[in-house]
Amino acid sequence: QVQLAEPGGGSVQSGGSLRLSCAASGIIFSGYAMAWYRQAPAKQRELAASINNDGNTNYVDSVKGRFTISRDKAKNTVYLQMNSLKPEDTAVYYCYAVRIPNRYWGQGTQVTVSS
Repeated sequence: QVQLAEPGGGSVQSGGSLRLSCAASGIIFSGYAMAWYRQAPAKQRELAASINNDGNTNYVDSVKGRFTISRDKAKNTVYLQMNSLKPEDTAVYYCYAVRIPNRYWGQGTQVTVSS
């Protein structure tokens, strides 16, 4: 059974930092590209950051320079370090694993940034 466990999240003031983690089980982690999506209230889910098997990363423009995605293959875990957080970063953040044709989602974790 595949599971993407996302402890973490929480509330922080504007300018603060949070680190999200996503521990994968039931998959061969090194064979999957990983990503963090987010969905703000009344908005569509969007890709925030992704990392492939070779460690190449990609970010949505609104988080470039503030967020860093990384993966630890020994721990089967992907991280999202979020710095200089803004109220517009408030959203539910979802971990995502993909290796065509397989795609898996975490349950989501709430991040709230207050001004």
